Amino acid sequence: MDDRTELSEFLKSRRARLRPQDVGLRDYGAVRRVAGLRREELARLAGVSIAHYTRLEQGNGDSVSDEVLDAIGAALRLDADELAYLHRIARRPAPCARTAIAVRPSLRYLLDSFVMTPALVIGPHTQIVAWNPLAVAVFGDFPVLPEDRRTISHLLFTEPYLRLHPTGWEQAARGHVAHLRVLLGRYRGDSELVAHIDHMRDLSADFARMWAQHPVAQVRDRAYLLHHPVVGELTLHGELIALPEEPSCWGLDMFAAEPGSASEQALRKIGNLEAAFSDSDN
Repeated sequence: MDDRTELSEFLKSRRARLRPQDVGLRDYGAVRRVAGLRREELARLAGVSIAHYTRLEQGNGDSVSDEVLDAIGAALRLDADELAYLHRIARRPAPCARTAIAVRPSLRYLLDSFVMTPALVIGPHTQIVAWNPLAVAVFGDFPVLPEDRRTISHLLFTEPYLRLHPTGWEQAARGHVAHLRVLLGRYRGDSELVAHIDHMRDLSADFARMWAQHPVAQVRDRAYLLHHPVVGELTLHGELIALPEEPSCWGLDMFAAEPGSASEQALRKIGNLEAAFSDSDN
């Protein structure tokens, strides 16, 4: 994965999704040789020269000012996540210092205290580095996976452990790919992250298809519809919480059911079964 190619393909994908009428330009009905706006149309909307924009779309962003990037972002109708990504990939990556992933004992104690909340600690490129028993009871026996395949990416695209209902899989998978691209911008120069993405593109045709569409969106709140082998359908709402004191970790991923709902009752049943199973082992 090449930085110049990523910048070029991202800009082309965003230009291709705009039609002249979307941005107030007249379309005279002639056959267009390219999907979406032409380079000269985009440059005119952004108030920059065609040569200037062409250099950027060819992957040469070193000399482009923040003001020009903002103007191009506005012309492309980029949202906040996409604009932040454009700024990051247009610059030379800073050296990326990787520290070993370590989970402090106090964080593990916190995980285990969530008796009604499945929770995971997620590393910089979606590694699942810690979890509580309820997360395993809800999502499946992912701890048995080899460490290099114990990632959210693998659970979504290659493993049967994440019990997502088929109707919600596409949205969840696309959201995950979109967030990986946010991480690619945030951790530029991280060879392990690049290797993970390249590995997933080779491993999964669905991942490769979604990656080629260049989605960019940070994971925030989301809802998952799961099919659990014991309780049936289960809707969980997820929140990704940053861990500023854990620079080697991406965040704490926590899931809850709506209070008073059938899913809350089902989650409580799973929790009781897990507690009974744990007691029987002691």
